[in-house]
Parts: sequence; C-alpha cells; structure tokens
Amino acid sequence: MSGTELYLITPPRLDDVAAFSTRLAEALDAGPVACLQLRLKDVDDDAIKRAAEALIPIAHQYGVPVLMNDRPDLAVATGCDGVHVGQDDAPYAEARRIMGPDAMIGVTCKASRHRAIDAAEAGADYVAFGAFFPSGSKDNTTTAPIDIVAWWSEVMTVPCVAIGGITPDNCRPLVEAGADFLAVIGAVWSHPDGPGAGVKAFEAVIG
Repeated sequence: MSGTELYLITPPRLDDVAAFSTRLAEALDAGPVACLQLRLKDVDDDAIKRAAEALIPIAHQYGVPVLMNDRPDLAVATGCDGVHVGQDDAPYAEARRIMGPDAMIGVTCKASRHRAIDAAEAGADYVAFGAFFPSGSKDNTTTAPIDIVAWWSEVMTVPCVAIGGITPDNCRPLVEAGADFLAVIGAVWSHPDGPGAGVKAFEAVIG
C-alpha cells in the first residue's frame, strides 16, 4: 500500500444531478475514495443545495465525507462534513468559526510553503498543493513542483492533497513523493469507460 488515497472533486457543472448521482455511486463502488468535494462554479446557491441534497447521502452510504468548496455557510446549511477554502475564499479562522471544531477544513496553498505552514499551525486538517500538471478545470493555475510534496511529507504531519491535472499515467511521482491524497476531477468523470473505470485505474497505481 502506498498510503495515498483518492480525493474526488465534482465537475464544475452538474446539469443533471440525478444522472450524476448514478455516476457517483459507480465511482464509489469501484474502489476506495477518501473524500468528495462538491465544487460547483457559476451556479446559484439553490443549485448547490439541490446537488448537496442528492449527493451527500450517496457519499455517506459509502462512508465518504463530503466537503463544500469555498462556502462554509453553505457547508453548514447542507450538512457537509467540512469545507475546502481557497486563497480568495473565507480565511481558515472564519471557516472554523462557522463550521465548528469537528468539521474537516482544508486550505489551498498552491506552491506556497509559508501559507501551508501557517494553515497547518492554525489547525487545518489538510493543505492542498498544485497544480502539478496542466488542468482542464482551471484556467489560472500556479505550477507547483513535485518536491514540495516530498518536503512537506518529511517535515509535517498534517496531510497534503496534490491537485491539478492528475491522471493514473502521471501520478506515480506524487505518490512516491508522499502525497496523502490525489485530488481528481477529469481523470475519473471523463474516463472513456466511465467513472468506475477511472477509480480502478488509479487504484492500480496507488492501491
């Protein structure tokens, strides 16, 4: 076992939540998934709430916690297990105040060692580094060197998530560097043989 786990992020748009619910169940049924992040962009709060209402019970059925992207207020309102905050979102301290002491809170650190240390010392449950590879989900990405993961795993105990264009074909260096989680969007949801096959392809590398 590598010790690296899969961290799934939803596509930025879910035009058919019912259809995606089936795809989520397929993915979670295919192999171990540590976490699901609900990350919808350019939609209203009602759309996010509807998605959360449909997806959280499915994830919880598989024992998978659900984090809301960006919005601690919506995370509380929808019953998420935590929140992931980026560099332009609510600061960690505010997210913790809103979510309470038991929620899982992760912080985007891109390629900043300083920000990661600050987040860990403040109490973040994990830090996220990336993007490591070109990503189809974000236009403006900061490139992170793989050695930031190796450095982190050597000096810190707080888990780290690697994100950004990660596929079964390119993830091995991140696994070997000590990434605790691989955050994945397209390599699972856009897999030509379906999301279950996408999860199994990662499991073949990290399992």
